[in-house]
Amino acid sequence: MKRLSDFETDKKAIRARKRIQDIKGFYQHLLAYCLFTPFTIFINYKTYWDYKWFWFSIIGWGIGLAIHAFIVFVHKGVFGRQWEERKIEELMRKEESKWD
Repeated sequence: MKRLSDFETDKKAIRARKRIQDIKGFYQHLLAYCLFTPFTIFINYKTYWDYKWFWFSIIGWGIGLAIHAFIVFVHKGVFGRQWEERKIEELMRKEESKWD
């Protein structure tokens, strides 16, 4: 039978793997954006340079990339559940040390 600490360790490992997958997904998204952007500019240049339609794809995809970054690094990262848990533990330790 597993102990409670084993379950906590398993939960932390699962969360860490999920976090790594989220960050990896963002960097893959960023790489695709960086590779696609010059390609669209090149296609626009070779077809009809008088109308700069490549801005629509760059700006649209850039907004999606910014939202992805916000979700991965701000929403789940800095102020996510793990941050809340760390902050609660920190405040509880401070409270305990006041009474010692």
